[in-house]
Amino acid sequence: MRYRVIQWATGNIGTRSLRAVIEHPDMDLVGLWVSNPDKVGRDASELAGTAPCGVIATNSVDALVATEADCVLYMRQGTDIGELCRLLASGKNVVTTRGDFHHPRSMDPDVRAQIEAACAAGGTSIYSTGSSPGFVTEALVLPLLSLSRRLDCLTIDEYADMTSRNSPDLLFNVMGYGVSPGQFDQRKVDYVKHDFAGSLAQVADAIGIEIDSWDAFGELSAARNRVEIAAGVIEAGTVAAQRITISGMKDGKPRLRFRANWYCATDIEDTDWNLRESGWRVQVEGDTPLDVNITFPVAPEDYAAFTPGLTGHRAVNAVAAVCEAAPGIRTTVDLPQVVAAL
Repeated sequence: MRYRVIQWATGNIGTRSLRAVIEHPDMDLVGLWVSNPDKVGRDASELAGTAPCGVIATNSVDALVATEADCVLYMRQGTDIGELCRLLASGKNVVTTRGDFHHPRSMDPDVRAQIEAACAAGGTSIYSTGSSPGFVTEALVLPLLSLSRRLDCLTIDEYADMTSRNSPDLLFNVMGYGVSPGQFDQRKVDYVKHDFAGSLAQVADAIGIEIDSWDAFGELSAARNRVEIAAGVIEAGTVAAQRITISGMKDGKPRLRFRANWYCATDIEDTDWNLRESGWRVQVEGDTPLDVNITFPVAPEDYAAFTPGLTGHRAVNAVAAVCEAAPGIRTTVDLPQVVAAL
């Protein structure tokens, strides 16, 4: 089959997704929504860096709702529920990198009702996915756990080495590196918890573990020595690493756990963090213990161009499965395996 696809937004991930759709052997790009007025009226290929395709970028929701399409790749900043409902009710399935739909049962009841009504009206489905959360918290761990009959704890560590990222405003002003350690910004913790607790809750439901609570906290660790990174300098005694932990607790013990380890130096005061190169480590404790390590063999100068594909490509590859799925809010558990058509 061929699928008519609308790309919704062109940030780092959306631009990579756009290019993947244009070049996909089984997809036709039929629409492109952009938020930046400077991009309106430009050929999609100009934004994606491909040969001309004749699809012109627009910021008109009405025009794209009226466009015949099988699926929308929804990757805008922020989730507009009214917008999504219009797309779903118009007969367009949605694959989104927004993390709002990993666990339907824990969604706001009113929002869930609106989305499900729109899916019913349009005979469509919606699916949240990406690399993390998504692939590493669901698609990878589900087959790993298929080897087990007893799970004591699942721990997913994500490592992000930010030393080569030349974004001073992001690192120093937004993320808070290079300052004296203080109270961790609770807003960051809540943001990470929203997406990852939902994703891990989906896994908990699938394997039959009733989680008592989802705990979340952040930690900061200071550099032991002065370090120069692409974005500037981090002095000794200032924040060089951050860790956010999301834990599904059962009987006072963590059963499913995700830790985001972000760092600008590995020589930090908290040596027990065991920081590694960028990638993931998945540990299964139980009657079939596993320790799986994934790294990204990419040169530092190519890293910024590589990472958007981790999230964008999985969303593109999920289009076929979502278009063929039953109407409603779909999850990794109830969808067939996402297979890339290369």
